[in-house]
Amino acid sequence: MTDPSNSAAAPALSSLRIDRGAPAPARKRRWQRWVIGVMVVCFVAFFALQQHKTTVMLTSVLTAYPSQQYAQLTASGYVVAQRRAAVASKATGRLVELRVREGSVVKKDEILARLDASDIEAGILASQAGVRMAEAGLRQAEAGLRQALVEQGNADAELARSKSLQAQNFVSQQAVDAAQRRADAARASAASAQASIGQAQAAVGQAQAQLKVQQVNADYALIRAPFDGVVLVKNANVGDIITPFSSAAGSLGSVVTMADMSTLEVEADVSESNLAKARIGQPVEIVLDALPDTRFRGSVVSIVPTVDRAKATVMMKIRFDKLDSRILPEMSAKVTILSQPATDADQQPVLAVNPLAVVERDGKKQVLRVKDDTVESVDVTIGRKLGDTVELRGALKSGDKLVLSPSTKLAAGDKIEVTSK
Repeated sequence: MTDPSNSAAAPALSSLRIDRGAPAPARKRRWQRWVIGVMVVCFVAFFALQQHKTTVMLTSVLTAYPSQQYAQLTASGYVVAQRRAAVASKATGRLVELRVREGSVVKKDEILARLDASDIEAGILASQAGVRMAEAGLRQAEAGLRQALVEQGNADAELARSKSLQAQNFVSQQAVDAAQRRADAARASAASAQASIGQAQAAVGQAQAQLKVQQVNADYALIRAPFDGVVLVKNANVGDIITPFSSAAGSLGSVVTMADMSTLEVEADVSESNLAKARIGQPVEIVLDALPDTRFRGSVVSIVPTVDRAKATVMMKIRFDKLDSRILPEMSAKVTILSQPATDADQQPVLAVNPLAVVERDGKKQVLRVKDDTVESVDVTIGRKLGDTVELRGALKSGDKLVLSPSTKLAAGDKIEVTSK
């Protein structure tokens, strides 16, 4: 049976509903309006800021040299000493003394090193003894010649007396013949003594030549500088075996490598397609990688009459007008062949810029210099054209960033955005 109380409660539950269209509390609506308002303001401000930035390209203020306006041809190469030697000795031996090191300045014939020459010194002593023996033999031969000449004189005198007595019939013919034989024998002895002197003199000469050979060998043990110069490389140390004419393991050839610093020149490779632009005597400006702030003047002294087939280049030799103690062999160099000699003023650094960075406003030449994310105008004066740039004078310094090809709407104080395109 049905419970009457449950039947009465069912219509009451079904009448309950949630009113979803009821208005929200006023406090919640106010909070939502504030959030939406702040977001709109931020969006508008961001959009406004983005709209007021001008996209620009930049260029830099450079350091240039007026001599660049005379440039006809550029090339690269190295500083090379035209007189350079790997100094060695004709003798073979152990190095017992080395008197120089890298950088030592030496004069011609100065002793650089010494080899062990004890065997040569013994040979010199033996040769000196041989010379003394030969000289003693010469003196003995000279004494024999004098004795033979005396005997010859006596024999000739005896022969003359015998002939005189025979003419007076005091002696027989046999006595005269005997005197003649003694005179002939004396002359033969004198001739033999004279020949002995010649042999003795030859022996002395031979002994002296042997002594000279030993002295020359001793001089080979002293390694001398072939010219005035500077030691570049020390190739051996005390105790090393020096064997110039051998490739034996453990032996060395040269002791030091030296160069005459007064013969430094630049050897540069020029493309054979540009060879027509180069000629002997042309003025040249030289820049060394080790001394980038110094520009040296020079001239073309020779063009090697052959082409490197592998590189299609011709070697050109350039002499410095004035050498500097800072210039060293094997320095890398860049050379510029000029149409006319550069003066001292032409080699003084100036500021230069791409001509597209210069604009004319209100009758003045100006550039727009970048400072942070804005630009400022700087009045400038334009000078000479230097290659692809122009000389610039004004309140600028090397490295300053300038707007390239600025629009007429861009003014001082405007914000910019840099692009790489």
